[in-house]
Amino acid sequence: MENKKRSEMNRDFMWDLTPIYASDEAWRVALSESESAVKELSALPGTLKVSVESLRAGLDKIYAISEQAERVYAYAMLRKSEDGGDPAAQEMEARAISMLVALQTATAFVNPEILSIKEATLNNWLKGEALKPYRHIIEDIARARAHTLDHNSERLMAMLGDAAQTPENVFEMLSEVDMRFPAIHDEEGNELPLTHASFGVYRESRSQQVRREAFETYFGEYTKYINTLAAAYAGSVKLDCFNADARGHESACAAALFANNVPGSLYDGLIEAVHDALPDMGRYLALRKQRLGLDTLNLYDLYAPIVEDVEIEMPFEKAKALVKDALKPLGEEYQTLLDRAFDEKWIDVYENQGKHTGAYSMGVYGVHPYVLLNFAGKLDDAFTLAHELGHSMHSFFSDRAQDYANHDYAIFVAEVASTVNEVLLTRHLLKVETDPARRAMILNHFLEGFRTTIFRQTLFAEFERDAHALYQSGTPLTAEALNKLYHDLNAKYYAGAETNAFCDVEWARIPHFYSAFYVYQYATGFSSAVAIADHILKTGDASDYLRFLSTGGSDYPIEELKLAGVDLTTPQPVHDALHAFGEALDELTRILC
Repeated sequence: MENKKRSEMNRDFMWDLTPIYASDEAWRVALSESESAVKELSALPGTLKVSVESLRAGLDKIYAISEQAERVYAYAMLRKSEDGGDPAAQEMEARAISMLVALQTATAFVNPEILSIKEATLNNWLKGEALKPYRHIIEDIARARAHTLDHNSERLMAMLGDAAQTPENVFEMLSEVDMRFPAIHDEEGNELPLTHASFGVYRESRSQQVRREAFETYFGEYTKYINTLAAAYAGSVKLDCFNADARGHESACAAALFANNVPGSLYDGLIEAVHDALPDMGRYLALRKQRLGLDTLNLYDLYAPIVEDVEIEMPFEKAKALVKDALKPLGEEYQTLLDRAFDEKWIDVYENQGKHTGAYSMGVYGVHPYVLLNFAGKLDDAFTLAHELGHSMHSFFSDRAQDYANHDYAIFVAEVASTVNEVLLTRHLLKVETDPARRAMILNHFLEGFRTTIFRQTLFAEFERDAHALYQSGTPLTAEALNKLYHDLNAKYYAGAETNAFCDVEWARIPHFYSAFYVYQYATGFSSAVAIADHILKTGDASDYLRFLSTGGSDYPIEELKLAGVDLTTPQPVHDALHAFGEALDELTRILC
């Protein structure tokens, strides 16, 4: 059935943007005010270093303008998400982005100017109350002093920025624009179009023939261009290492972790902890092989369903009730906020023509968060609702507790609250569900979360670490070297499954590799969430977790997580999460075997 136009949708299930701006006309007035305010920032360079009072006044002005600008952008983005084909909304978002770019340009002087203040002087200023709202921000800027270059060198590094995008641009143009995939065939021999999107569907096919052909055709195309892709990725690695060397970091990994003040031992500890759990992954693969009735399990069989399809209808009202029940352990205030989200129309529920695909949550400081869904009435949609509301409540608690300068939480912890909600929903379903088939489906969903988020992302993290180490040791990053590195990691992580030359080139399709040392955060976030959710269910006390949700960006993420009882400076949280993987696997094995 064709989707309705936005104007034909039931407004009861659409978000209400009037708390941000009463109308598009009110938004235009705010945009004009923001554009004028950004221009006024041209008077600030050179004033921040004059005195503690001028630094405070300058930062107050910058963050006040930033708060207004962020709200202007949020409204425009949300409006465009309603219908991307709406010309008015397209223009609104484009103008808001231009204004943000102007703001970023106008404030580019801030960090260098703060660092131009003598260290002793700045430390003395920070002892007083004048800079209290900005203390963590300034201390974080000052922390980078040892890795900040002189003015001319910083200018040269900035000039390199545009050219430094070349490896990623080459990858994107080749992979997303120029590369074309031959058609594959279904079991009856009918042609099926193969694209990046459809590949994800075909690898979940119940037909091994379809899975195999999709896998070999898809990665066969990457194999044709593997030398070009290796050169692009090697260029990215070289730039990472150049930047690290230029700024005095011991490695590219250390440079990347520096941003969140994360110790290298955390990265290495994550990998070691996952290695310790690989025997359980072996057990999971053996179960998968048995359930699929295969003599040999191939890597293209890892996404095939191993439990029977169980239809669980999930209308929105039922999903709301289910999510509320599952999240009761988070306390009465959290329940009240869920009611507000539903009653005050924070959520845009159903798909319409031109609506942004997928789902997201967006915090709007000084208002409340908004959630976009494309709700289709399945159990997965209930998980999506719980996930996005986790993001929203993280934003709400942080926005309420922190001033604007400190409200935004780091990417490192961005997926913790959303995953806590998913784990609580999984635990709730397992508590109330008695039907073996449904329990098997829920358990398998849980296990796949571990496989794709902890095991797979840690494999990626190990590949990145070792690829950069190879280059720094003087080994050329040829296609042969990268293929071998990835082959050996697949053999280690998926022992018991068959690997082949097609598997070896998968590294070449991963866009995250061009933002090095990012993916490990998925694994640490998932591990943290499992530990937090299970602690809450065990103790009945969510108070420490709610304190964590309120910290925003007021401290480093490692320290914020300690408030919730998760100390990632040790591998224990990862070990605990992977123990939960083993327990869930035990139960699924009992049901299926």
